Amino acid sequence: MSILINKNTRVIAQGITGNFGTFHSQRMIEYGTKVVAGVTPNKGGAVVNGVPVYDTLQEALKYHPADATITFVPAPFVKEAFMEAIEAEIKVIAGVIEGMPVKDMMAIYQMLKGTKTVLLGPNSPGIITPEECSMGFMPGHVYKKGPVGIVSRSGTFSYQVADAVTRVGLGQSTCLGIGGDPITGVTFIDILKLFQKDLETKAILLIGEIGRKAEEDAAEFIQSEVTKPVVAIIAGMSAPEGKTMGHAGAIITGGRGSYASKVKAFNRAGVPVAKTTREVAQLVSQVFNKD
Repeated sequence: MSILINKNTRVIAQGITGNFGTFHSQRMIEYGTKVVAGVTPNKGGAVVNGVPVYDTLQEALKYHPADATITFVPAPFVKEAFMEAIEAEIKVIAGVIEGMPVKDMMAIYQMLKGTKTVLLGPNSPGIITPEECSMGFMPGHVYKKGPVGIVSRSGTFSYQVADAVTRVGLGQSTCLGIGGDPITGVTFIDILKLFQKDLETKAILLIGEIGRKAEEDAAEFIQSEVTKPVVAIIAGMSAPEGKTMGHAGAIITGGRGSYASKVKAFNRAGVPVAKTTREVAQLVSQVFNKD
């Protein structure tokens, strides 16, 4: 088992004809992902990486039923791509584009309410179920199938952490990024709920970063609702107040969202917090050595 995607997931790539979409959709296909169609307005009839292209998502779905989409669409047009996918009742959207206007995401956030669509992002690195399906930028060679579920706000840092977990002899059930923007489609809590229910996931690794209070909220939820072992690592330990760190949402303001406050929240929940990728891999390994 896994969460959100698996070997049977059928994916449509929105914006597949651009350089970005062409390159990354090809990598997804090479990994084994079932990319069944692409969408780019006014490019219907084209073929990219052996994948047929349509003008709209609705048209693509008529010929190629799909469970998920990934948006390789320029930031000014991501809102329309998300809206099209939500209206089509797509189960999973990987919003991997950076720079989506916050006001656009505010509208999408409201639109998602009451639907069953799961939106990762915007500014998400994507999602991967090792050896089955990859949607996004994950370097597939660092992952292997196993019992550790990884959820992250960071992109590239999450690859390093996954690699460290693999190097200690463990693998991953599913790894994903919720996105680093101020407003995201899903939260840590949404993903923790899914990992808690997933039979394959035996331990959860949460990768946080400074800014916002998503980690503090997650810690409270873990304390009351999660029975599986959880370990954490938080990026930005030495970042100064008022300084953004890579992501728009990774900024400490007025003492809120600081590294110290997040560590304190996890400590209250009984979640050990590592300072390095090597240490967090060791903490995860200790979970299984206790059995």
